[in-house]
Amino acid sequence: MITSKLTTKAQTTIPQPVRKALRLQAGDELIYEIDDHCVIVTKAVRGKKADDPFRTFDEWNTAADAKAYGKL
Repeated sequence: MITSKLTTKAQTTIPQPVRKALRLQAGDELIYEIDDHCVIVTKAVRGKKADDPFRTFDEWNTAADAKAYGKL
């Protein structure tokens, strides 16, 4: 298990094995996905949209919503 501590300013250092596994470098962006009581951290791919505001709202995940808002 890999751990790190949270500072009083809500900051932490990403442990070296995690940085190595994700091939992180200074300036890279991370994506945090919350799934129940777990957080999944992935490296954001440049040029792709990292934030989908509709991802967290399941009640807006219908075919009608995709048709109405899909091109926004």
